[in-house]
Amino acid sequence: MSMRNVLLTIAYDGTNFSGWQRQPDRRTVQGEIERVLSQLCGQTITVNGTSRTDAGVHALDQHASFCADFGIPVERIPLAANHLLLAGCHRPGTVSDVQILQAREVGAEFHARFSSRGKRYLYRIRNAAQPDLFLRNACYQIEPPLDEAAMNKAAGHIVGTHDFRCFMAAGSQVGEDTVRTVYELCVERSGDWLTLSIAGDGFLYNMVRIITGTLIEVGLGRREPGSVACAIEGKQRALSGHTAPPQGLYLAKVFYDEAELAAFRE
Repeated sequence: MSMRNVLLTIAYDGTNFSGWQRQPDRRTVQGEIERVLSQLCGQTITVNGTSRTDAGVHALDQHASFCADFGIPVERIPLAANHLLLAGCHRPGTVSDVQILQAREVGAEFHARFSSRGKRYLYRIRNAAQPDLFLRNACYQIEPPLDEAAMNKAAGHIVGTHDFRCFMAAGSQVGEDTVRTVYELCVERSGDWLTLSIAGDGFLYNMVRIITGTLIEVGLGRREPGSVACAIEGKQRALSGHTAPPQGLYLAKVFYDEAELAAFRE
């Protein structure tokens, strides 16, 4: 056997997790993944995730990598790990709230976080007069009508390379570099559902949720679309909107290939 570097594709419902990152005495996605991989590989496994999602945030396409010397075929890791994850639920007749969708061997230099070239997030909003209690952990429910045209007009000021300090949560520790590039940001409606889609080379802490909250305030008529440009220029958190709750946010895509980003630059 020899040391292998493995990239996992992971999906999860973040409702009952204290976020991605391992924490003492708390159930986290990283903790659950490491627990079952350590069982499978017969040694302590530490995974490196692409995105440290917060409590309540979901993922359709999270990634994590780990290096180890083990015997189980890489392609069998999802089946075996998912069996252990389901066994850990202690709830007969249900499905686990985290699944490994794929495992593949990658080059020794690959790192799930540092090799990433960008990400796409989705934020789901249910815009209906009557809230649905069964959807409370899957979306942000807004009762007054939202003007998605105004929201898209405001979104146009966000696309591009800017200092996004105004969309960073207070108290964040990122040094001085708050410049990011947003390749695409749009809001689409289908009946009562609005989906905000945002792709960029990286995101500050709570950036997507603060952008969402700001655009919702535009959609409700509480601020003008042009106020978003003023907030970016002012570089102050107080100039942007509220932080949308975590349950509507989904990590939808991680980009590792520069070719995948080429369409944004055309």
